[in-house]
Amino acid sequence: MKEKNPGTEENKGSSRRTFFKQSSAIAALALTPVSIVKASEKGLDEKIASAFEKMPLRVEINSKAYSLEVEPRVTLLDLLREQLHLTGTKKGCDHGQCGACTVHVDGRRVNSCLTLAVTTEGKKVITIEGLAKGEELHPVQQAFIQFDGFQCGYCTPGQIMSAVCCIREGHANDPDQVREFMSGNICRCGAYSNIVDAVMHAKKGGQQI
Repeated sequence: MKEKNPGTEENKGSSRRTFFKQSSAIAALALTPVSIVKASEKGLDEKIASAFEKMPLRVEINSKAYSLEVEPRVTLLDLLREQLHLTGTKKGCDHGQCGACTVHVDGRRVNSCLTLAVTTEGKKVITIEGLAKGEELHPVQQAFIQFDGFQCGYCTPGQIMSAVCCIREGHANDPDQVREFMSGNICRCGAYSNIVDAVMHAKKGGQQI
């Protein structure tokens, strides 16, 4: 029997046929809400989810190394909250417009709701849970408490993570600059003046940020 070469057109055609079969099945199931309900009742939703190949991910989060399996479509935010239970990072708008999900990736602030988890392969991620050193709060965390830089507190983790990078980037030289470079973080409670005061205080404190 002639062995199939993985690189032959025959195998490529087979792979394409498999892909189109999976795609067609998923598309057909998504046509009506009734189909979705029936699929869920029969457990087909789990089978469909398994059709998406998981990828290995090696990433360091809050100084801890992780070897994970994730779907290519999973965001960093959902990985942190749903799989690793690091719920300090908040899901706000889920469209990159409010900043509640801000984390650090290799020292840079990113909206984790817009960042695919697989893109953090080999990188270092810091969330609000990893900012303090044990029981010792980070200077920006201390400043937010001292200057009442929050009310409901929902946006606070993202505000703090963004503020840390704002200072490190050299964008906290005056209140106007802080407002400009923190504009991606929305506070629906309107605690902006106190947030600016907290950032300026942390920056002038002379401590390592």
